[in-house]
Amino acid sequence: MDTPTPLYLTHQIRAIETVAFQREPSYAVMERAGRAAARWLDGVAPGGGTLLFVAGPGNNGGDALVAATTLHRAGRTVRVWLLAQPERLPADASQAWQAACAADVPIDMLPPPATSPTASTPAYTLPSFPPRMSAIVDGLLGIGLTRPVQGDLAAVIEHLNRAPVPRFALDVPSGLQADTGVAQLAIRADATLTFIGAKPGLYTGQGRDWAGTVTVDDLGLAPPDSVGAEVVLNGPACFAHALPSRLHASHKGSYGSLAIIGGDAGMCGAPLLGARAALRLGAGRVHVGFLADVPPFDALHPEVMLRTASQIDRAGMDAVVLGPGMGQGTQAQSWVGLLRDPAPRAARYVLDADALNLLAQARTPLHLTEQDILTPHPLEAARLLSEDVATVQADRLAAARALSTRYGAVIVLKGSGTVLAAPDGRLAINPTGNAALATAGTGDVLAGMTGALLAQGMPAWEAALAAVWLHGAAADRLIAQGAGMAGLAAGDLACAARASYDELIKLVHGSPGL
Repeated sequence: MDTPTPLYLTHQIRAIETVAFQREPSYAVMERAGRAAARWLDGVAPGGGTLLFVAGPGNNGGDALVAATTLHRAGRTVRVWLLAQPERLPADASQAWQAACAADVPIDMLPPPATSPTASTPAYTLPSFPPRMSAIVDGLLGIGLTRPVQGDLAAVIEHLNRAPVPRFALDVPSGLQADTGVAQLAIRADATLTFIGAKPGLYTGQGRDWAGTVTVDDLGLAPPDSVGAEVVLNGPACFAHALPSRLHASHKGSYGSLAIIGGDAGMCGAPLLGARAALRLGAGRVHVGFLADVPPFDALHPEVMLRTASQIDRAGMDAVVLGPGMGQGTQAQSWVGLLRDPAPRAARYVLDADALNLLAQARTPLHLTEQDILTPHPLEAARLLSEDVATVQADRLAAARALSTRYGAVIVLKGSGTVLAAPDGRLAINPTGNAALATAGTGDVLAGMTGALLAQGMPAWEAALAAVWLHGAAADRLIAQGAGMAGLAAGDLACAARASYDELIKLVHGSPGL
């Protein structure tokens, strides 16, 4: 397995640059970035037409100028729109502009767009796009953006997004905040080449929609020992070491007992979805404890044991999932209230759905541990933090970290680029999944998958990482097999997740007897 991919915050990228600039001139690093961009563009940008580079007033614009100059010298047809005053460019970008001029790169000098709207600001106009333009290269803004784009700059970005050609972003799509993935408006890139290290905002929030396919070029700048990544990109390298092996000399008891508690009146499907997914992810025995009437059996999976919630032997469970279809009635409150008991317990818990809403309302603290897992969506997270959804989504990493600190458990903050946080400070962003997951019941499936891995003995952090990755990978697998983004049902995920899970087990442990 490869090592996990680190994700660097803006201040960490600046620290890496600072150390690099002690060894070599900063312009040498800019040249390296621009040449890397030129190589990348030569491979991904369609040929046969003009590459339009849109360069802004900072060093991101300098990177674009170097790339344009490199490709121009190599015979590609390029044009640059410089949205800046050359005399005000920072030193390195100024040097890149002078080199472009010396190489006779076609450059249109345009006034810098205003960044905030004012009544006196005239409408910003851009020249016509070049004839036979084949792609746009975004070098407008860098990683330092911390607020929404406005005014003329917003108008420029909207104009570029309307062009019927591919768009390629350098470092981050202009308008996207590199640390958080927040963007009310940004360049909608088909692909992004990011420099030095990957940034969290490319993978969470709105980042995946704006950035497209992300490629990382570290420019040969290894981070110093003083700069350690606070966040990693989730993948098998993060959790494969903890996957349970499947030995010949094993039995159903070897893979744990899981109970899923929920299914109040009208919502019995939710725990069944979780139970079916838990079976497919290898749990040895799966029980469903219903708060309402118990169905006679599960016609799709009669292997699932169905009973009333009061009949569940908590002491005999390795893991318990609380919440799918549970509601907030008296029985639900009683089950969540059991976690007020400070006495050690054998089972580890996954709290989802209404269990989280009841946790948010609890007047006395529950005794959760670092081996329990909470799986809120943004609204549930907001309730748990006594905040609003906008605050949670404005910095998903900070929200997940705050939840983990407050409740002492592993947090799975769901959404595009699900964020995972552990009480010891570990953070991860999940890159799998797609819009097909935006349908009722997929959260119940994730809760059941997470409980199954806990029941099989995986530590909570690795179980959460694996479940989230496999859940998203299942949706990706189905789309790759030809299923459409619209109309996927939550129940479709379990078999696809099983396929990915078995592939990983074989990769890590091999096949028994072989």
